[in-house]
Amino acid sequence: MEVSKVGVMGAGAMGSGIAQLAAQAGFEVILNDLEMSLVDKGIGRMEDFLSKSVLKGKITEEQKKQTLGRIRKSTDISDFKDVDLAIEVIVEDLELKKKAFAQLDSTCKPEAYLASNTSSMPITVLGNATKRPERVVGMHFFNPAPIMKLVEVIRGYYTSDETVKVATRVAEKMGKTPVEVKKDSPGFIVNRLMMAQYIEAIRLLEEGVATIEDIDKAVKLGLNHPMGAFELQDFGGLDIGYFVAEYFYEEFKDMRWNPPQALKALIRSGRLGKKTGAGWYDYDKQ
Repeated sequence: MEVSKVGVMGAGAMGSGIAQLAAQAGFEVILNDLEMSLVDKGIGRMEDFLSKSVLKGKITEEQKKQTLGRIRKSTDISDFKDVDLAIEVIVEDLELKKKAFAQLDSTCKPEAYLASNTSSMPITVLGNATKRPERVVGMHFFNPAPIMKLVEVIRGYYTSDETVKVATRVAEKMGKTPVEVKKDSPGFIVNRLMMAQYIEAIRLLEEGVATIEDIDKAVKLGLNHPMGAFELQDFGGLDIGYFVAEYFYEEFKDMRWNPPQALKALIRSGRLGKKTGAGWYDYDKQ
């Protein structure tokens, strides 16, 4: 089945970014959240991004209007009844995601595909919350979705070859470069590598090997990364990094994923990252 209509569940930064990508690619889009104020906020983010793109000459004013015109606002999941692809983009909570997939399964037409933007949760478990696990797939976009080029297409245990092909074609139509994750393993590819770096950077600090600032300089200048390990943790949110590390530890039963004490201390103190003005760095004093 060819995808022409996409439903996005969740209008936060990632959800609105994915909805924007879909609309720019020519898909008809339904952007859904629990409250219209959240949907409106997501549309506002899109308008800001597209307006800047117009000023930079990347798109025309007419293309901006056409993109926004393809998006329908929604707070009723029954609006997804005729979408070809539904993408779940809600909080990283497995129980909430399972409920969301059960809801999508009972709402969407039988031939529709269901995808999750999860960065680490098992696609197989989400598929098992539905009666169509062969049509459930992971589509992990990266933040900010309109800019980052990669999409991880994750195969659950029951995901069919056709579903992987459909998700791959949709990602490519959105202008992304997809990579296939062939085994439903926690963290997939990027987060598995990134979390190893996160945790090792914190251990270097705990052992007194180097300062936060020098570790970040080493990562940027020695590995050519755009951000240092601690800067990246602050940007994404320490609470998210801590949650993913705990999840890896529970799934792998391997001490290398046990969140370091320094990270636990920051979480307990409420220094959750740049959004709070303080994380590994104190942004209020900069």
